[in-house]
Amino acid sequence: MDKEAPRNIILTGFSFTGKTRIGQEVARRLGWGYADSDNQIAALAGKGIPEIFAQDGEPRFRELERQVLEEVCAKKGFVIAVGGGAVVDPGNRELFAQSGVVICLEAKPQTIYKRLLLAQKANSVVRPLLAADDPLKRIEELKKSRQHYYAMADWTVHTDNFTLKEVCDEVMHGWKQVSERWDPEKRHGVFSLSSPVSTEGGATRWEGAACVVTTATTSYPVFVGSGLLDELGTQMRQAGLGDFVHIISDEDVYLHYGARASKSLDQAGFTTECFLMIPGEGTKTIDTAKEIYDWLVERRAERGHAIVALGGGVVGDLAGFVAATFLRGLPLVQVPTTLVAMADSAIGGKVAVNHPQGKNLIGAFYQPRLVVADVSTLSTLPQRELASGWAEVIKHALILDPELLEFLEANAERLLNLETEATTEAVKRSAALKAGVVSEDEKERGKRMILNYGHTIAHGLEAATGYERFLHGEAVAIGMMGAAMLSEKLGLLPKEIVKRQEAIIQRFGLPTTCSEVDRAEVLTAMELDKKVREGTVRWVLLAGVGKPVLQDDVPVKHVVSVLEELLT
Repeated sequence: MDKEAPRNIILTGFSFTGKTRIGQEVARRLGWGYADSDNQIAALAGKGIPEIFAQDGEPRFRELERQVLEEVCAKKGFVIAVGGGAVVDPGNRELFAQSGVVICLEAKPQTIYKRLLLAQKANSVVRPLLAADDPLKRIEELKKSRQHYYAMADWTVHTDNFTLKEVCDEVMHGWKQVSERWDPEKRHGVFSLSSPVSTEGGATRWEGAACVVTTATTSYPVFVGSGLLDELGTQMRQAGLGDFVHIISDEDVYLHYGARASKSLDQAGFTTECFLMIPGEGTKTIDTAKEIYDWLVERRAERGHAIVALGGGVVGDLAGFVAATFLRGLPLVQVPTTLVAMADSAIGGKVAVNHPQGKNLIGAFYQPRLVVADVSTLSTLPQRELASGWAEVIKHALILDPELLEFLEANAERLLNLETEATTEAVKRSAALKAGVVSEDEKERGKRMILNYGHTIAHGLEAATGYERFLHGEAVAIGMMGAAMLSEKLGLLPKEIVKRQEAIIQRFGLPTTCSEVDRAEVLTAMELDKKVREGTVRWVLLAGVGKPVLQDDVPVKHVVSVLEELLT
């Protein structure tokens, strides 16, 4: 082959897809050298991969990985098997593209799980993937989070139910096919997503993002700014999403912003379809989800097609639920157009529909691939909707950030007038607080519970009034007052903080009490809430600004007393 031929073959893919055996055999056939990046990392560190993760952490492992890959990819005539997570780093992907033909070895999660169990029998060390509560589910989640990177390879070979020879033959075929059209000048950036620009401490960074959510299964950026709706198509391209987009929106939002979103997607080369729903919480039901399923079936939606949730919290929850459940998962992009969605609900992957007896009782944790929040869309919100959104920003300040609370108090007038700079700053800070909590506790098994401050009573109020009387933020505002009053009754919170909370809630035009609501129905709905454990309501209370407390031994008499004061 001439001097312009690719120097190496790089084998990517999830663990136990066969990279080691295949790599060794292909290297033997070609008379090339063979390198396994994980083995070289272990040799460099003087300890095994599990020990590096346990003792030094993933950031150190990724540093060693980059060092090894830079060295081996500079060589010529090597088959290089790389670790399953190496492709997440955009720098590594660029390195692979310049070094040689990138071939991904694929296998179904069930196949990977079976191979993992067989390998475990021959080794007494518990492998990290088997240490999970549900290993198969963990494999599915982790593989899914990386799949769009694996799909960027030059060639893909499936290894399920194929012999070693058959897989090697296909790898050789792919190498020859790609080599025939090899053009080094066109390789730059071919496997890089332009939005993630660097890695630091093992986590991917995105240029211009307000924050990044990084969980055990995925990582994605949250963009906040004015005019971002016109960049939606570009951002989705940079996130590596496919060519087909199914927009889910409501009639009011689409009237204002559907054309802009569609134009941006069209200009970026996407083919789009749109489903419009009736606005309001009453639409967030399993019946509406079924209508969208039927609509997607009619349009022959495939797993690579993205769902774009264009709207507020109701649209985001419903579209996200559909994305999580249709074909076992479609890529999801959240494009929030309300303040409550920008600051809170679009971030973190909670998606759901309501049940007549409780809010969000049917749902899932399903992270989006991208969040694009254009604060200019807030200008068309009714005043009541806008006020509702400030409740979630205030909540984040009360439980997490005393400085944000001071910012809200000092800039209330500017924020109420939606001055761009102040509004963008408030939304960015609120979104970053939410992202930080989600990154630490994706599935609400610990710290994420604090985000439910005010929500126990709020969900009770919403369910007791058929989701028709209160906007979500209004119910949360009343619920936060109830939680603060309970905190005071239990001796956790001084009265001056309760009054300070009341003042900021009222300053942003939100209610602190309500009338003509059946207390018994509120109590019944609270008992069905998702925060109930073993029949006991787990309350999020305050011991001060930025000092949330989880408590499940709140006397019923105090709850009843607080409801009597709230429901005047």
